[in-house]
Amino acid sequence: MTLREITDRAGANVAAVSYHFGSLKALCDSAIEHALERYLDAQILALDSLDSTSTLQDLAAAFARPMMRALAAGGQDLAVMRTVARVGIDPPQGWGRLAGKFEQTRRDALPVLSSSLPGVDEQELIFRTRCAAGLLNWLALAPIGAELAAMSAEQIERQLVPVVAGAFHGYPAVGR
Repeated sequence: MTLREITDRAGANVAAVSYHFGSLKALCDSAIEHALERYLDAQILALDSLDSTSTLQDLAAAFARPMMRALAAGGQDLAVMRTVARVGIDPPQGWGRLAGKFEQTRRDALPVLSSSLPGVDEQELIFRTRCAAGLLNWLALAPIGAELAAMSAEQIERQLVPVVAGAFHGYPAVGR
């Protein structure tokens, strides 16, 4: 797709878009970064609903909620999540500005993880959080994401929340 095709569809001035973004790649990077920021904001909002009585299941539901919504909505919402997940494999330079939001999602998950998994150190809990995020990205990209997209939001939640909770819980290594 060309920059002109995009600006024509958007009803935007190609010169203004070229001036503001500089290139088609920069425009695409900015759009993907914006989608990721919206995803992280939704995740942070969902995690804000947790309190000291929240369980790993509650944490998993909140953490996965934005992806579950995209899977249930399908179409453009899921296509955006797939694009963000693909680009996230080798993120562009601009994503560094989102490091604080990534960190906030991990920080927001830690109280529930720490109270649910006493004795597991913080670094391991952060690692598990990153693994759970990777699992959600994989779902957006893998063929199973299309299978999930054919399910209702409730079915997706029944299928996905226990898996994400399991990623958070982990399994003790032999010899620990």
